[in-house]
Amino acid sequence: MSDDHAAHAISAYGSRINHTPNIDRLATEGMRLDNCHCTNSICTPSRATILTGQYGHRNGVYTLADKLDGAMEPQLQKILKHADYETAMIGKWHLGHGDNHDPAGFDYWNVLPGQGLYYDPEMIELGSKKICFGYVTDIITEQCIKWLRQRDRDKPFMLMCHHKAPHRPWEPSKQYANLFEDTKIPEPETLYDDYSNRSNAAAAAAMRVNRDLAPTDVKQDPPEECTGDDLTAWMYQRYIKDYLRCVQSVDDSVGTLLDFLESESILDETIIIYTSDQGFFLGDHGWYDKRFIYEESIRMPFLIRYPDEIPPGTTSDRIVINNDFAPTLLDYAGLEVPEAMQGVSARAVMRGESPSDWRESFYYRYWMHAAHHNVYAHYGIRTHKHKLIYFYSEGLGLDGTGDEPKMPEWELFDLELDPLELRNVYTKPEYQDTVRDLTARLEQLQSSYGDESLH
Repeated sequence: MSDDHAAHAISAYGSRINHTPNIDRLATEGMRLDNCHCTNSICTPSRATILTGQYGHRNGVYTLADKLDGAMEPQLQKILKHADYETAMIGKWHLGHGDNHDPAGFDYWNVLPGQGLYYDPEMIELGSKKICFGYVTDIITEQCIKWLRQRDRDKPFMLMCHHKAPHRPWEPSKQYANLFEDTKIPEPETLYDDYSNRSNAAAAAAMRVNRDLAPTDVKQDPPEECTGDDLTAWMYQRYIKDYLRCVQSVDDSVGTLLDFLESESILDETIIIYTSDQGFFLGDHGWYDKRFIYEESIRMPFLIRYPDEIPPGTTSDRIVINNDFAPTLLDYAGLEVPEAMQGVSARAVMRGESPSDWRESFYYRYWMHAAHHNVYAHYGIRTHKHKLIYFYSEGLGLDGTGDEPKMPEWELFDLELDPLELRNVYTKPEYQDTVRDLTARLEQLQSSYGDESLH
């Protein structure tokens, strides 16, 4: 798993801006999920959901400031360990440390404190801190290979290799420092979005490429003559090239791990998954970061290789959510899925089947109102065709002063006619039946998941 790696920066997903041959191999030799989503597009809550199969209102991890209780049940790795799997977590944990927040249920763990550093990072190995010299993606890969060599070969294993990259501030390895230097990266279609025909939440968000990136993000000051659209274009190129350089090292890591498993003659009997904790805006709508329920933010890459059961070169457009990850892996391990998990196994989907009772929509909720990038708290429902969003807290106004409260607000997008989500059709007469239907379905999902704190 990587951090903030958008699916549209993977060539297997049709990227226009980079090539990821090792990650692509998982798609070529396995399955690519085209409709995999997170249910809260922010790092800590998504990671907690992946381990517990639960929404934040159940596992207690709503925001970046929350920590996962090590004593909490259920957790994927605890169940596997109890079933005599050897378990390891290496890399980015981001769910708290000390006071019962260290990784629990792992035979071995060696993790970054918080976000961690790109160069010469401190790591915490089973409670002991030490500096590891080098580039963080290479270090995490090397630590994973070391653990795989030393594992108990009489036991099945689960290894979580969790990269920091390509998280902000996007510091590439020396190997790729000049990659794309003489290349103009294609701009996203919505880079110059003016946020018209939407709620005020879009315009209020403070994560614009041309305004909100810090000097540490772009590594130099823009030319003095750069203004307007020229400044946007300059900032985008500086940002996206470093982002993609970081991705390149992650792709190398995937290749190294695949080569090692092949050398151990266990490649085909090992379930291998590549994913990220959420999506990311790559200049889309003029933004970087995530948080919103909009497509680029909630879409997670998910590629899985397991030739005994998953046909090569297959895809699925079934809606899978990060709540399903733990139940799916438990199913593969032949273990019972606890009733407390709010996801379901997607094993049948990954076999290429079309279960008649599979979900046709999913529920999303972002809790951190106006914190970090001034993104308003909201919840919503996404189906294959539509997305209904409710921004439910009083806003801070477009200038951030609180003088222009604009909440609550609704948005409805027709994803078939408007896949870029540029036109809010919530008030259009021809969509009122859709509004009523989706509102009822949204309320039903909130009730079924037990999310009763709706404001």
